[in-house]
Amino acid sequence: MSRTRTEPVTGAAAPLQDERQPVEIVRSETVFEGRVWNLRRDEFVYGEHTIVRDYVDHTGAVAVLAMDDEERVLLIRQYRHPVGFRDWEIPAGLLDVPGEDPLEAARRELAEEADLTAQRWHVLSDFFTSPGGSDEAIRVYLARDLAATAEVFDRTEEEADIEVRWVPLDEVVDAVLARRLQNPSLVIAVLAASAGRQRDWATLGDADAAWPGRSRPVGSLSE
Repeated sequence: MSRTRTEPVTGAAAPLQDERQPVEIVRSETVFEGRVWNLRRDEFVYGEHTIVRDYVDHTGAVAVLAMDDEERVLLIRQYRHPVGFRDWEIPAGLLDVPGEDPLEAARRELAEEADLTAQRWHVLSDFFTSPGGSDEAIRVYLARDLAATAEVFDRTEEEADIEVRWVPLDEVVDAVLARRLQNPSLVIAVLAASAGRQRDWATLGDADAAWPGRSRPVGSLSE
């Protein structure tokens, strides 16, 4: 069957921006309940077709790029079983409390995983981890003016042997571009920070900036 070729848009165009697309959801059900997140099946109308898709029903998450006065960033390394690697990451955690403020969650994760607090917070980047198979959205914060927490947090399971390292931002960027680092929150955070620094941080968002792409709350779709 022949198809019409999509022609490139020329001349004046709207700014590049993702847009939420409302669709009629005919049926939505949880087909698997996991320990952390579930698998959901939606039947929805798109155009002239009714489509069925399975996807990970995710709580969403936050991540923190902590940067000191020397422009070193905090990295942590821990074991991740699905990929079988101890990968370098930045502090991050799930938004698994209904209605939880993402900035407060970021503060918590920075304290629990790195024993740090920060006085200056900005939004660095928002992204979907795998929009074809998960509704997970992650907000990455830039945290500066750092200080140690009053207490050191206990860590268990995969976090029990977390390795911590302070690394110059440019060195981390080099490692990302050489494909030695693969964690998506880290990759996006350091590239966004490098680009933002070149623009004198004019790209940063307010710590409480709106987040239209945030993962939908658990139970927001009827069974």
